[in-house]
Amino acid sequence: MQYNFDEIIDRRGTGSLKWHYSDDTIPLWVADMDFKAAPPILASVQRVAEHGILGYTKPTDALYEAIINWHGSRYGLQLTKDKILFSPGVVPSLALMMQIFTEVGDAVMVNDPIYTPFTTKVQQNKRTLVMSALKEVEGKYQLDLKDIEAKIIEHKVKLYLLCNPHNPGGRVWTADELKALLALCKKHDVAIVSDEIHQDLTLTGHTFTPFLKLAEAAGYAHKVVSLTSMTKTFNVAGIKGSMIFAKEDALIKKISQQQYLNDEYELNLFAYTVMQSAYEEGGEWLGQVLAYIENNIETTLDFLAGHLPNIKVMRPEASYLIWLDCSAYAQDDQALYDKLREAKVELNSGIKYGREGHLKMRINVACPEALLREGLNRVYAAFKGS
Repeated sequence: MQYNFDEIIDRRGTGSLKWHYSDDTIPLWVADMDFKAAPPILASVQRVAEHGILGYTKPTDALYEAIINWHGSRYGLQLTKDKILFSPGVVPSLALMMQIFTEVGDAVMVNDPIYTPFTTKVQQNKRTLVMSALKEVEGKYQLDLKDIEAKIIEHKVKLYLLCNPHNPGGRVWTADELKALLALCKKHDVAIVSDEIHQDLTLTGHTFTPFLKLAEAAGYAHKVVSLTSMTKTFNVAGIKGSMIFAKEDALIKKISQQQYLNDEYELNLFAYTVMQSAYEEGGEWLGQVLAYIENNIETTLDFLAGHLPNIKVMRPEASYLIWLDCSAYAQDDQALYDKLREAKVELNSGIKYGREGHLKMRINVACPEALLREGLNRVYAAFKGS
């Protein structure tokens, strides 16, 4: 079946976070796609609604099997039912991990730049935030292992929050990079939590490596947890649901006990339904949407090279988010954001992702090509003559 990603669907007036405007602003910001969910997913929701009873629900064996098969066949990550927990979302799980691996006041390390909740959840849970800036080398980010180790020692870091693939930089960390980080954290007894929500959006030419696979091989699975979800992959973020994977019995038991204390261990009927349908029947849709996104990435890179060559573009290795260095066109972060909003196009302000986001912007290209081109024209209009 051929899916139509060129269809423009009006999302205004639906409560959409992305399309909340009262004017004709084009949103190229928050990370959801402007594409209909896969027909098998929509059909599964319809079947539940037509059944008519929306009662208490628990995960079925078929759901566990779908999760196990998806991750095993695609990434060689061998899971069993007893090593899979459910959570309302990856961000709540980040907060949960503070309770699992740290105490109030303990140091937690994240990279800079990073998806904003990484820093806010550390601070809100009264842990000490330690940031290690990523190094930009030949147009892509690298981990600064010397800086990471020095700060682990200086601050007595207890937990490292990893984003793989990285948001907002789009890096898919290689197995060698991850092994080096793992060895360093193992040396200093630092726990690692890996947010892998963008794993299924890895682009052509790149290979996603589950961190848990490496940890198990290195004998360090008792200090490693992976977080992931179907929501970004299949554009169902409005249906909350995610998973927690751990390999070691005592660790999975501790996480489960804390979830019960927090009362955040269950999903709703539609989340379980969508998750199973996505992993059982969503592969064809995902392949087509990734091809469309890759074309949109090329369209964006070509447009910027031709019209705004002084914007430095970090080519993504995963996802539909592109990191733009706009420092040639502005000196102030708020003024940069305002200039684009005045042109009726919205991108994410880079400074929200840390100090390394100064004068950078994040653009979301997961939309029909016609909308993307109009948005890019407005970006050009904002900067033209600057």
